[in-house]
Amino acid sequence: MGRAILIVLDSVGIGGAADAAAYGDTGADTLGHIIEACEAGRGDRDGLRSGPLHIPNLTALGLLNAAGSGGESQAPTGCWGSAAEVSRGKDTPSGHWEIAGVPVRFDWGYFPHTVPAFPASLIDEIIDDTGIPGILGDRHASGTEIIAALGEESIASGKPIFYTSADSVLQIAAHEEAFGLERLFELCLSARRHVDPLNIGRVIARPFVGETAASFRRTANRRDYAVPPPEPTILDRAVEAGRRVIAVGKIGDIFAHQGVSTVLKGDGNMALFDRLLEALDQAADGDLVFANFVDFDMLYGHRRDVPGYAAALEAFDRRLPELFARLKAGDLAIITADHGCDPTYPGTEHTREQVPILAFGPGIAAREIGHRDTFADIGESVAAHLRLPAGPHGATFL
Repeated sequence: MGRAILIVLDSVGIGGAADAAAYGDTGADTLGHIIEACEAGRGDRDGLRSGPLHIPNLTALGLLNAAGSGGESQAPTGCWGSAAEVSRGKDTPSGHWEIAGVPVRFDWGYFPHTVPAFPASLIDEIIDDTGIPGILGDRHASGTEIIAALGEESIASGKPIFYTSADSVLQIAAHEEAFGLERLFELCLSARRHVDPLNIGRVIARPFVGETAASFRRTANRRDYAVPPPEPTILDRAVEAGRRVIAVGKIGDIFAHQGVSTVLKGDGNMALFDRLLEALDQAADGDLVFANFVDFDMLYGHRRDVPGYAAALEAFDRRLPELFARLKAGDLAIITADHGCDPTYPGTEHTREQVPILAFGPGIAAREIGHRDTFADIGESVAAHLRLPAGPHGATFL
């Protein structure tokens, strides 16, 4: 049986979603456009990287074959294919829940592109419940930009920064020391209760440090307060069967800590890779390691930073041999994504795209698995490998 290692490269979509137009994302292709930009020199940055995108390990696993991005590996060493999302949305919970076997069939609640963005009654309820002196922001915004714009005022006034995006989310930023980290978490818990009737997917605590706009930076103490999945996921099925589920990065938060045995967090992709290796050292046969690598999305996709995104892909690729060396007989590893966030596309939001599926491990025969009609096939393949009960959605490709 071995173990299952499920790795989500957050936002590394491969374009081609048949319903992209319905989401305003016609032509979006995160990986393909990064490859094109690097070949044209638009992925160069002094001291960071230059030249064509260099990801030999992901290429050998069949990433370019899955994406149809040219330069295809002649003989991939893993199973490779792609998957389309059937969930209603292009957000983090929808993508991850569907990967874990539970598509989102309902509509999330969203906040309008107005100023203010939040209902006055909602803000009044949160203020009454928590005693904060008011809020700043109250609009759609990029987190780094709004913290730079309002962070100093937030420190001086004691008012946290409330903002949202095209996702079903309420984000609250406050200074870790001036406002207090635990106080921010308590504020977010209160906000979580008050947005439940609006069917908002997540409330996210966005702590930052620094003294001025020039020095502000968000910290690794981010915390997501998500609604729980509407049905049991592969995480729940694994725990029910007496297995351990080790969540790396923000996986625990995304699943409201349902079906999670242990949480390992890290500040940035390379620290998260270290935690992934620690998880593999801890995991026994039958266990599930589930990791999310957030920097692709948070630091580079949303900021439309092509060189940064390309460098992050190359840095992840360089570390893959360490993962390969940790795999044991019987293990199954799968690399995939949850949505796109094309850094060449207008705006700063996620993009509706297909995702790659790269499955590999000792004894896993290399082959094309074709296009899958739902991300849930990934979860069902993990369930089949771990000999867990099958779920009602998706089918195994093993």
